[in-house]
Amino acid sequence: MLIDLFTDLREFVLEQSKDCNELIYHTHALTAVFTTSDKLQDAFCMIPIYSNHLNLGFNKGTLLKDPGKLLTGTGKLIRHIDVEKKSDYRNAETKALIKEAIQFSLKDRGTFSDCAGQTISKIKTKER
Repeated sequence: MLIDLFTDLREFVLEQSKDCNELIYHTHALTAVFTTSDKLQDAFCMIPIYSNHLNLGFNKGTLLKDPGKLLTGTGKLIRHIDVEKKSDYRNAETKALIKEAIQFSLKDRGTFSDCAGQTISKIKTKER
């Protein structure tokens, strides 16, 4: 069930920005980070998947208009939506949050990137 939610949420984010790149990281969670370039600093949202839950995080969540009060968290910038079912994110409010987050990323992006629509693994593997 968790993998199905992750897969559907990932598709939902990609539907909002066909040209975004997806960076895959593994730290304390496996995380798909969506960015308007090939750089982490230009990320607009992320999906960390933990052993028993996942969420949709926004890098500049405190700056987003959130009339539906979907966003939670206490950090200086990052906010997230707890995801337990598709209706937690498959709605007009979440779509608007993603679109606004993309605009912040594009406005603040440092340099132009010709990299678009790619999945890039940032997972470090051990040499054998």
